[in-house]
Amino acid sequence: QVQLVESGGGLVQPGGSLKLSCAASGFIFSNYNMRWYRQAPGQERELVASIDTTGYRRNYLDSVKGRFTISRANAQKTVYLQMNGLKPEDTAVYSCHARYPGLSDGYWGQGTQVTVSS
Repeated sequence: QVQLVESGGGLVQPGGSLKLSCAASGFIFSNYNMRWYRQAPGQERELVASIDTTGYRRNYLDSVKGRFTISRANAQKTVYLQMNGLKPEDTAVYSCHARYPGLSDGYWGQGTQVTVSS
């Protein structure tokens, strides 16, 4: 049974930090590219960060460059999103996604809420 379980969300003040985790099971994690998406109320889901199977190729949404860092630990079957300098506009539900290279479909987690507010 495939599972992606996110954790680490919460309420944080502007300028604060959070580290999200996404624990995978039920598939060969090291063979999958991983992504973090977010969706704010009333807005389209957007791709925040991606990382390839090796961990060397990483891409970021322009608005989070220099503040967010995606990483992965294949031995622990986990992908992370370190978020620093959080802003109110970062408030959203953050979800991880696993996609096998070359395929259009993939697996989704249930999401974790991040709220940035004073």
